[in-house]
Order: sequence, then structure tokens, then C-alpha cells
Amino acid sequence: MSIFVDGNTKVVYQGLTGNQGSFHGLRNRAYGTKVVAGTSPKKAGTDVDGVPIFATVKDAVAETGATASCIFIPAPGVAAAVMEAAEGGIEFIVVITEGVPAHDEARFYNDLKNNYPDVQLLGPNCPGIITPGECNIGITPGEIALAGGPVGIVSRSGTLTYQALYEMTRQGIGQTTCVGIGGDPVPGTSFIDCLSRFQADPDTKAIIMIGEIGGSAEEEAAEYIKANVTKPIVSYIAGVTAPAGKKMGHAGAIISGGKGTAAAKTEALEDAGARVAANPVEIGPLMAEVVAGL
Repeated sequence: MSIFVDGNTKVVYQGLTGNQGSFHGLRNRAYGTKVVAGTSPKKAGTDVDGVPIFATVKDAVAETGATASCIFIPAPGVAAAVMEAAEGGIEFIVVITEGVPAHDEARFYNDLKNNYPDVQLLGPNCPGIITPGECNIGITPGEIALAGGPVGIVSRSGTLTYQALYEMTRQGIGQTTCVGIGGDPVPGTSFIDCLSRFQADPDTKAIIMIGEIGGSAEEEAAEYIKANVTKPIVSYIAGVTAPAGKKMGHAGAIISGGKGTAAAKTEALEDAGARVAANPVEIGPLMAEVVAGL
């Protein structure tokens, strides 16, 4: 099995007619993802390499039965695009765009929670999601993923999402689903959202969780793990050498007032029973030991 997306997921790309949208949308289609539509109010009735373009998400859903959306809209238009997807009947929205204003994120996150509670938002500023061999939505290179489970991956860091996939594949260990949740201050999908799904998925036997400095998401996840997760977890926290008060990469990765440090997060996860790698390369051997003991 998998979480959130599988081989039956039909995806509409908001921004498919743009350079980045067309590049990644068609690459996702080549991987095997069911890319059934794109949207552009001014280009409705045209197509991108055979993928039909509709004026609105609602029109695309009515015509194709799409249930997921991938947003490659420039940051100022993301809030409207998210709400258009929800109002159009989309159940799973992936926002790749970076640089979305935090107040926009907070607004549409709460609008979805209050008015469309069944809609799952992933991102903004994330690499997307891949269920190897079945569905790839976003910018994750499918070549580094390996189908056949038993490891689920959730990562706050974009590039380390790819490295975790690569380290698993290099070990010959397949993945059920890999979710890049992004590191913005208001993520649509949390560690806990993914951990609960992986815990419930019978094919996911072990979990990789990659966090980073800043915020309290990893500590909150550790508390959840302690109370609810029985599957073995290998973790890594990026930013060990980051100085307090400095912005490291993006707005979510800020240590303030002594909170959000790599040491504190590592301690919390180890206390919850996770094995925490000292560096990204160590993730592979640690999980190989875990899988060998399953």
C-alpha cells in the first residue's frame, strides 16, 4: 500500500503551461503518474504535449475525474490557486512554489481547515510526494526511488528528501511512500499527519523522519511517536552547527531563545525510541540494520 497517492491518483497541474510546470508535469507523466489535465484561464482548449488545458480546476475535475492537484503558480497567486483547487473538488493539493508569504499560508491553511476539512494540503515550498513505481507529484527525481517497500519517508528538508531516497535505494531497500512536507512556518502536512498514516499502513514496516532546526515540529512528533507509533524509526536532524538566531535556508529553520536546536530535537526523538543518525549518509546503514531485524 501507500499513503496519500497511488497508481490510481489523477492529477491536474495548475501552471502546466509555464516552464517549470510543463517540465515537471511531463516528467511526472513519463514516470507513470496519471497527469490528466492542466489549467490556464487564457489557454483553455489548448494542450501541453497532449495534456488538455482547462480554464478552471472545477472544469478539469468535471471532465477528467482528477482528485489531486499540483501547483506551480508564482507565489503571489498561490493562495487563490489553493482555494480554487479545494472549491473545484480536489482532495489532495501539492504546492511546490517557494516564497509564499507566511500570512497567505496561514490564511489558506485555516480556510481549508474550516471550510474543506477533508482536503489534504502538502507544502508550500516542498518537493512533493512519490509512491515509487506508481505516482510522482512534484519535483522529486523518480530515478532514485525504489518500489516495493517497506520503508516510509517523511522529510522537512527538500534536498535531504532526495538523499534519504537515494540512501535507501543504494541499500536495496524499497520505499512505500516518500513525503517532502517542506520547511515553511505553516506547513499544510505535518510530521504527525504522515506518521499516523505510516503507522496505519500495513506495508510500511519502518519509518525515516528527517527534521531540521527551528520550530517545535520534531519535538511534537517525538511526543506523538512515544504515544502512538510502534514501528521502528530512523531519524536525522539537519543544522547541528547552525548558530542561534541565524536564518538557515528558509523561514522555518530559525533557532530562537535556545529552542529549536538540533540537540533538543535529537534528545526528544531518542527519548521516544528513534535511532538518530549523526549525518545523512548514516541513515542508510541504520535503516538497513532495522530492516534486517524485521
